[in-house]
Amino acid sequence: MKDAKEAILDYLHFLQVERQLSANTLSSYRRDLEGYIEHLHKELGLSTLKEIERTHILLRLEALRTQGISARTIARHISSIRSFHQFLLREKLTDIDPTIHLEIPQIEQKLPKILSIEEIDMLIGAPNRSKPQGLRDVAMLEVLYGTGMRISELIGLNLEDVHLTMGFVRVFGKGGKERIVPLGKGAIRAIDAYLQNARSKLQGAYPKTEAFFINQRGKRLTRQGCWKLLKEHAAKADIKKELTPHTLRHSFATHLIENGADLRAVQEMLGHADISTTQIYTHIGKTRLSEVYKQFHPRA
Repeated sequence: MKDAKEAILDYLHFLQVERQLSANTLSSYRRDLEGYIEHLHKELGLSTLKEIERTHILLRLEALRTQGISARTIARHISSIRSFHQFLLREKLTDIDPTIHLEIPQIEQKLPKILSIEEIDMLIGAPNRSKPQGLRDVAMLEVLYGTGMRISELIGLNLEDVHLTMGFVRVFGKGGKERIVPLGKGAIRAIDAYLQNARSKLQGAYPKTEAFFINQRGKRLTRQGCWKLLKEHAAKADIKKELTPHTLRHSFATHLIENGADLRAVQEMLGHADISTTQIYTHIGKTRLSEVYKQFHPRA
């Protein structure tokens, strides 16, 4: 399907320019659509975009289910396919939208895993503060938990984005959207120690960089490197819970709401476009209250 390859490229360019989607999101759309088109061409024998009908899409989705793909991932595929066909119709590359009335499967909403305040303290206490890497890692953990930013946002920080005297950090989130998040005393102390006693040692004689968090070769810390360090410190702190790159972000939001923070304020600090995304953390709070009640109330 030669016309499909060019159409996908045009669509991804549209998403990048008009919607300002992140590189990770664009990559997901690309994988979904390339797999979709390959299935239609190789398995169903279609040769052009105009041949695609609703039945073909249903067969593709059934093939994904047969492979054991989760309902959540299939819902993402449907979203990718639907958005792509709407683009094709709008650009007059096809005459109909075969995704009309296509149903998205019900998704069981899983509550994100969080760490307790005691576990957070254990995690932040794990790095060896006698080494430059340890001071950097303490600052990294304090900033992740103290601001709720994503790991991708953390590694994207530059020196000019962190304002210790004013007590805030400038974060560039999804789509390059900017937000200002306050820094707590713990984060400020850890950042100051990192800047005063560690960063220049990590930088050494390597070429100067504006990146805030750097590795032992003086380069910007990568997402994979940051995630690896987080897991290492969690193991050292003997934290048994399964961690994800968002665990500290989830913990940040949940602890704020449990202590009475306004939902709108938490939404703004997290950089959520829709408050319904932030509301998941109120459910976590209720679940935890229920667990405490069942554990400690004599008639629970």
